[in-house]
Amino acid sequence: MEIVRRTWQRWRAGGEESAPGLDALLLAHYPGAVMLLDEQGVVLRVNPDFERHAGHPPDQLLGRRAVTLDADPLHGGFALALDHCFTTRQAWRGVLLCRRADGALRHQTTMIQPLEERPGGPLRLLVIQYDVTGMRERELHDRQLLARLEGTVSRLPGAVFRLRQDAAGHLELLYASEGLVALIGQTPERVMDDIERLLGRVVAEDRRRLEVVLAQSAVSLEPCQLELRLDLPSGQRWLEARARPQRRRDGSTLWDGLLVEITERKHEEFKVRRLVSTDMLTGALNRRAFFEQGAALQARAQRHGEALPLAMLDLDHFKALNDTHGHAAGDLALQAFAATCRECLRPYDLFARIGGEEFAVLLVDISLDEAWPILERLRRAVEEIVLEVEGATIRFTVSLGLAILLPNGSLEGALGDADRALYRAKHEGRNRICGPGGASPLPRDADPA
Repeated sequence: MEIVRRTWQRWRAGGEESAPGLDALLLAHYPGAVMLLDEQGVVLRVNPDFERHAGHPPDQLLGRRAVTLDADPLHGGFALALDHCFTTRQAWRGVLLCRRADGALRHQTTMIQPLEERPGGPLRLLVIQYDVTGMRERELHDRQLLARLEGTVSRLPGAVFRLRQDAAGHLELLYASEGLVALIGQTPERVMDDIERLLGRVVAEDRRRLEVVLAQSAVSLEPCQLELRLDLPSGQRWLEARARPQRRRDGSTLWDGLLVEITERKHEEFKVRRLVSTDMLTGALNRRAFFEQGAALQARAQRHGEALPLAMLDLDHFKALNDTHGHAAGDLALQAFAATCRECLRPYDLFARIGGEEFAVLLVDISLDEAWPILERLRRAVEEIVLEVEGATIRFTVSLGLAILLPNGSLEGALGDADRALYRAKHEGRNRICGPGGASPLPRDADPA
């Protein structure tokens, strides 16, 4: 500020120079308004271009207080700024709303510098202003656009996000909209502070898939799409993430995308899938679903070089049951049989209705020797079923044929082997299991006929 003081002293002295100095050039060409005020805030001098920038003719302002320029001369910010400088003898910087002679309001960025000829002497104030109305209007316009955009984003049925992965593979959430609260119950600020508050909720299998998808997208720069399951206090929720990547110069990758909840859609998909893959009468898998899911289980077993026990089941004398008691009774028998099978089998074993009274079972993660006791328990449970239909007591039994689905074998071929074993069980007296190891012992109370 010492340069300003010396410049002001030369300006006040009005000394002539052979060529205009830098101070004179600055005063003549500064693209704004410059004023010199006395200790009362009265305007003593202005720069040559004052009227163009301040909107007031110099002769109307000289000898008057500078607060005349304020949009509100009595309570505006100009008077407060001047009081600050007179009281503290310190500079003041800020933006003041000023009124031109034609009534137009302009935002002026303002610097007020106290000046002293000597310590304790009369105080002068140098006021320098520059019109920033255009910038303020653009800023206001941008803020309004941003507010409208944020309002639109907040109403989206999901959360907008920006994800960053650095060259070392570390993930960081740079931005998330307020929709994240409805999706996972966490504020964007908390998740941006620690992304594990989101990723830590993702089911382990889906998180591994997410890492693979992001790695592929980072290399190919192709958009990615992924469905994720989150374990939340309110229960499991499905989200779908869609994002488009871009590479940064520092080697990092950014994804701009959208997270939406698809829990209801997934539930509907599961319902449709169950309807398509389930036998409507018994609730067992249908033949098509059995082959599809059986192929998936066989592929898994192939990776470990394992064989899978496979059984065919057929209700004994079912045609006679239908002829004697009617098809409604036959349906009840099939439903009771299917319910009993599900109770005896494990949740991950495949149980399907292949045709009329024929069913198939594919056992998982056990050997052939371990499959016999499970199927024998099932056979005995079916033997104990008792149905009361229109005063008649109905009992029935089941015959089973057991085969092995080899790692490189054919599911259709294994079913053929099980069917031939089932035929032997029927031929040897029914209500028994036949397989590669022979037949199960015939229960004492069984009817061999």
